[in-house]
Amino acid sequence: MHINFNMNKKAVFGVYIILDTFFVGIGMGVPIFCILFGFPVGWYIAKRLNTNEADLGGLLGSILKYSFLTSIYTLILMLIIWGPISTMLLNPNADLANFGIPMILYDPKASFIGWIILMVFISPFLQMLTTIFASNATLWRLNKKEVKK
Repeated sequence: MHINFNMNKKAVFGVYIILDTFFVGIGMGVPIFCILFGFPVGWYIAKRLNTNEADLGGLLGSILKYSFLTSIYTLILMLIIWGPISTMLLNPNADLANFGIPMILYDPKASFIGWIILMVFISPFLQMLTTIFASNATLWRLNKKEVKK
């Protein structure tokens, strides 16, 4: 299988948008597959960047920028999915206990708030961390191969 690392950045981001949306759908609004998708995305980012540059700060800055952009899209999807549902907090008659989320904090309202925070904010952040980790691990492996030569 041959992967083209010279594709247009807009086309690559378009493919990312389609796949990330697909993974949100597979997870039924829970972005676990998006978090795991950060590993191949990080690998691709590191392989695509010019690793022959002596400017390590610029390279790491590009990794951070692209990782942030990918997680922002997931954040937007989570806001679209979980934002309207969070209005249940304003409804005193809402049945939060039977909504279907885990009652990890033993109180339905606290668990619901924790679930919304987890889905909307923490999950995209975890995706960004997996992308950064995979990029750095890939750079480490590429550097290790170059040192052996």
